[in-house]
Amino acid sequence: MMAPGLRLMEGETSLFILGIDTSCDDTSVGIVRDGVGVLSSVVSSQEDLHSRYGGVVPEIASRNHLAMMIPVLTEALRKAGLTLGEIAAVAVTQGPGLMGSLLVGVTFGKSLAAGLGIPIIAVNHLEAHVYSSFLDRGVPEFPLLCLVVSGGHSDLILMEGHGKYLVLGITRDDAPGEVFDKVGRELGLDYPGGPHMDVVAEEGNARAFQFPIPKVSGGPFDMSFSGLKTRALLAIRSSGKTEETVRNLSASFREAVVEVLEMKLEEALREFHPRTVAVTGGVSRNRLLRERVKQLGGKYGVPVLLPQPQYCTDNGAMVASCGYFRLQRGQVASYDINAIADLELKSWEDDEP
Repeated sequence: MMAPGLRLMEGETSLFILGIDTSCDDTSVGIVRDGVGVLSSVVSSQEDLHSRYGGVVPEIASRNHLAMMIPVLTEALRKAGLTLGEIAAVAVTQGPGLMGSLLVGVTFGKSLAAGLGIPIIAVNHLEAHVYSSFLDRGVPEFPLLCLVVSGGHSDLILMEGHGKYLVLGITRDDAPGEVFDKVGRELGLDYPGGPHMDVVAEEGNARAFQFPIPKVSGGPFDMSFSGLKTRALLAIRSSGKTEETVRNLSASFREAVVEVLEMKLEEALREFHPRTVAVTGGVSRNRLLRERVKQLGGKYGVPVLLPQPQYCTDNGAMVASCGYFRLQRGQVASYDINAIADLELKSWEDDEP
């Protein structure tokens, strides 16, 4: 069964899109006006539930999504000052992510859309992260060079326009957020380790430990972080976990990871000459990374977009934003869409709805 076409209310000049993200352990609903204006962004975090295990437990995550879906939706509508009858379409993360978590969001989203008789829009989670840099700001000049860095991904993408992407490089092994969390856990930092390591690193010596830049076979913009993680774990075991070691290794490891990201971003800047640069995803909250990207923008005279901190991590508002621009191109999904855990972001141009 296909979703119906878009129906505007009489006299309506703006479109309100509701976005749902349950790709991992956060239950999130956001409502966005005309693709960029955030009316609400509500996130129910499961951080406390998973902290005792040192990582996300898929079964616990999916069960908690079931419990929180309606309360989060209700709060998002309240904050936006809207009713369900004023929503023009529902956008939902289809993948990538944890299968059980994705199933909850996709099933809820398409049921909500079908019940309201409005379109359902399937969104790639990584594509949504690109759009997080547009929130509360507006559409940038294209081409846009975007580095998406998170716990599961590291993708360097050239966005030539809405629906037109060229994936320049990816991580060949671990993602930056993943290695930050694992090294942070080994250092004894609270879960999740990455954000805590970023704070501790501010007091450390970034030259105390040496980490060689990884060599990667594959494309010129591909990245690797597993070797850095292994080197850090060996350093911890040989040096112990004194307060000085924790500070210095946090600073040195952060410097090494950011150096890889900065190097690849600069290489792409020189080759493709984008009109705008953006860094998105959970790791884009990293203080050193934000500072270095701003410096690169100044060096090459290119505007830099960094999402506001609340939009760096997974959120429904970025899904709604992406959904709005997909809707403008007529890309409405059917009510029988399924969750896809390993949905890759590949180079494509959306010529067909």
